[in-house]
Amino acid sequence: MTGGSPPGAGRGRLIIWVIAGTLLALWAYSYWGMGPSGGERISYSEFRTQLEQENVERVVVEGNTINGELKSQASQTKQGNTVEYQKFVTYLPSFGDDKLMDRLEAQNVEVVTEPESSFPWGLVIMGLLPVLLLFGVGYIFLRRMQSQGQGLFSVRQSKAELYDKGEEDTTFDDVAGADSAKEELREIIKFLKDPQRFEGLGGKVPKGVLLVGPPGTGKTLLARAVAGEADVPFFSVSGSDFMEMFVGVGASRVRDMFSEAKETSPAIIFIDELDSIGRKRGAGLGGGNDEREQTLNQLLSELDGFEENEGVIVMAATNRPDILDSALTRPGRFDRQITVDLPTQKARHEILKIHARNKPLSDEIDLEEIARSTPGFSGADLENLLNEAALLAGRHEHDAIQHSDIEEARDKVMMGLKREGMVLDDEEKKLLAYHEAGHAIVAAVLPHADPIHKVTIVPRGQAMGVTQQLPEKDKYLYRLDYLLDRLAVIMGGRAAEEIIFDTATSGAENDLKQVRKMARKMVLDWGMGEKFKHISLGEDQGNVFLGEELAKGREYSDQTAREVDEEIRRITENAFKRAVDTLNENRDAFDQLAAMLIQREEVPGKDVLKLVEEDLEDLEQLPATNGEVAAEGDGASGDVDPESTEVLKDENDRTDE
Repeated sequence: MTGGSPPGAGRGRLIIWVIAGTLLALWAYSYWGMGPSGGERISYSEFRTQLEQENVERVVVEGNTINGELKSQASQTKQGNTVEYQKFVTYLPSFGDDKLMDRLEAQNVEVVTEPESSFPWGLVIMGLLPVLLLFGVGYIFLRRMQSQGQGLFSVRQSKAELYDKGEEDTTFDDVAGADSAKEELREIIKFLKDPQRFEGLGGKVPKGVLLVGPPGTGKTLLARAVAGEADVPFFSVSGSDFMEMFVGVGASRVRDMFSEAKETSPAIIFIDELDSIGRKRGAGLGGGNDEREQTLNQLLSELDGFEENEGVIVMAATNRPDILDSALTRPGRFDRQITVDLPTQKARHEILKIHARNKPLSDEIDLEEIARSTPGFSGADLENLLNEAALLAGRHEHDAIQHSDIEEARDKVMMGLKREGMVLDDEEKKLLAYHEAGHAIVAAVLPHADPIHKVTIVPRGQAMGVTQQLPEKDKYLYRLDYLLDRLAVIMGGRAAEEIIFDTATSGAENDLKQVRKMARKMVLDWGMGEKFKHISLGEDQGNVFLGEELAKGREYSDQTAREVDEEIRRITENAFKRAVDTLNENRDAFDQLAAMLIQREEVPGKDVLKLVEEDLEDLEQLPATNGEVAAEGDGASGDVDPESTEVLKDENDRTDE
């Protein structure tokens, strides 16, 4: 299709010009046609003066308006300027002038009278102007809707996009991991392709399939893969597409979408971000029945309206299943929920291989190692990691992506960009170095702490400094000894400030928040306190729309609450004391690491271990990094077997409670 104006554009411009011309003509008529016929406007006193001087030749009287012509030119002064005139316009006063006609006849002035117009042109024009203006605005609005594929009557039509198998080239081969989810979806596809096989056994296929999982785990990708695998029509729509400014549009679009799917059955409907229309009804103070609730009610009605084995299956995706209305998730509607969780190490390896297909990698890069060092990364995070590495390789003029590019990209994804403009003075740099050295030494010494990957005092994002720990494997359960060591590691920064500077700084703000959240969870939820070993005192969040503090209730007494606070304080104080003792026992390594951070700004984890183990032979041979990751500190060493990415930051750290 060649470029140019869309159909009807010429006609639209013509209508706009006609409206503009009409408005201009009406304005001109109101300004000239309805007013005096011409001449200088003078006062009635000036007209009487010219009449007394016998200088009036002719007058035309129309209502209260007098148009006249003088025998000879006269002049008057307006705003300091002298104006000469011979034709004039004036108006009779409201109280009239009974002797005017006698004077005109006495001087033989020609008098012409015309009837005053009875039609209210002024009122008509003033009434037409806003109507024409509204017509023009409405026409422009409709034209814009048509340019977006919406007509006046198509606004209620479904926005679901139909995919054919030939249009969608994504298949299950493009989806790494999520093996259980793919098996469940293959069963759905088999039913759609061969429904008689299941019907003969008395089987009923689920009407709805809900994909649940954190953002970036591949829920939408799985749906696209279903579209590529299935030989049936696939309708895809976002939950927000049902919302419009007009009342009833959402419900109408739901009806239209299901009607189209039934006409082409067997078919699949996929609703992305279901939580945008599927939230709990009546939520909030005062409840309500807004447009979103009407849309949800219509969706529930359509799901109930399916006949058995009609051949239309609804798929939906959400990362907030906790806020969905219970009527959506009951049997008979979204019968089956498929959890698409964060990928395992093996799945991360497969995902990395998929995203590395079209990217040149150097021989030193081991994707399996990168998979081990990125636990907690979603598929989207891994894709972003390789993309950032490719951009960095291009910036550094590399022919292929290097390991240093991967490492720098990981730091960028996890911690943010370097704050190049921030310059620390010597005192602040020393304080920051000891703070991060405190985290690192405690982590390197305690037996159950995660291995150290890197310590840096290069400001990134919101963090002034960072101690990176990479767990040896993916963790799904947390032991008490691991949590206690982790608390001590987090307290290592504040302990270092107390030991070296005999003071406290604001740099430990986030550390203290992490400790409080973790200790509170240990006592209330996990039963790990000395006084509450086998009881969970935590409450459900309650109605998420009312606010956590407003909705939740406490099921224990004030005395128990005070004991809980005392238990949390005890756990916190013990973690701080362990950190202080650990740093005092390893004071030499502590001081040396701080000095290395001041000089080099970044120290790899294996060097921290050498300091603790007093293996100092190779330390002096390593060059200063000045914030750049050296090849020796890229995590590839056999001394550290990284499995996870857990970063203890001074601010805005992402930690799982």
